[in-house]
Amino acid sequence: MTKVRNGRGRMVYAIVFLSLSLLAVFRAPEYHLWMLAIIVTEWGHMLAALSLLPFAPGWSTTKGGRTSVVIAAVAALIFTTPLIRSKTVAANLPKSMEAVFGPSDISSTPLSLKNLLIGVPLSPIRQTTEQYARSCGEVLSLELYRPVSALKPSPLILVVHGGSWQSGSRLELDPLSRYLAARGYAVASVDYGLAPRSIFPGPVEDLRDALSFLRRRSSEFGLDTTRVVLLGRSAGAQIALAAAHDPEPLPGLKGEIVFYGPNDLFLAWRVPGPKRMIDSHRLLRQYLGGSPAEQPERYTQASPLLSAGKRSPPTLMIHGGRDEMVWPVHEYRLSEKLKAAGVPHYFLNMPWATHGCDYNFNGPCGQISTYAVERFLGFVFR
Repeated sequence: MTKVRNGRGRMVYAIVFLSLSLLAVFRAPEYHLWMLAIIVTEWGHMLAALSLLPFAPGWSTTKGGRTSVVIAAVAALIFTTPLIRSKTVAANLPKSMEAVFGPSDISSTPLSLKNLLIGVPLSPIRQTTEQYARSCGEVLSLELYRPVSALKPSPLILVVHGGSWQSGSRLELDPLSRYLAARGYAVASVDYGLAPRSIFPGPVEDLRDALSFLRRRSSEFGLDTTRVVLLGRSAGAQIALAAAHDPEPLPGLKGEIVFYGPNDLFLAWRVPGPKRMIDSHRLLRQYLGGSPAEQPERYTQASPLLSAGKRSPPTLMIHGGRDEMVWPVHEYRLSEKLKAAGVPHYFLNMPWATHGCDYNFNGPCGQISTYAVERFLGFVFR
């Protein structure tokens, strides 16, 4: 009887892992499964190891044991598919980026199996919190990351967090910010006014205020504000793009880095994400004060794709091919427009990845995107 119960339990275990592994190959149909999909695609190597427990000595001799072993083996194989696909992208990335941005002297590699298991090493840096403005009655702060020591002022990276324009934290990209600061860059990750209290172009104005604050105190902080890059994630990418393509250019802007951001909000309204995943229409109404029919001018100003052209700065775009919240077509269309205008740019498409894939800084998406960011910064700040 004990063997029967154990056999059934192990069969259930194997089936659960097989079901979970399917998120590595199929799009998540709703919000909670999307969060699981990030775990499956970016920690899949660990889940593969866990799914192989049926191979433990004695398991296959129990009732149903051999069947559970087969099921678990299939699950483990599926769990490893994102890593296999990421290795192909990583292998081609250095040469394909060199074709756009020229040779690089960075020593890191796009994907390290060692870092996948024990983590990307992070060196000590200086980190402070600075209040820079007020928005809608709330204090806005920025997190400033700087090298421990620098012989000259550090180029500045302004980081804009995601959160559907209505939530999120300036500490969202803390590991990446620490990594870049340890490599000689100054990174300022900023708060901005959140919808619906602050609507567009409020967050773009907050970003300008943050840069003005940093320029005023550049000598104190050791910043080179004549060399600035914007880095935005999801909704923050839209804000960064809008600031970069504003008719009034940001002082010192040398480039922009966008992680899976919408750049055409007319398109975001016409082709929204799955309702069980994200309520695109509600979010856009809160951020822009209405629908495209009600606020056409605001939608135009908030859609940097429409103004992209020869005056656009060099651009790095990073997107997962299985993103259900912000369709990858946003980056494809921007890439085509920048190509036609002759603007240096690179579109890093990771076909296994979903929205928010870089939450695991040490995972395949985290490592590969960090390499691309570092390579891009070497080009624009050379």
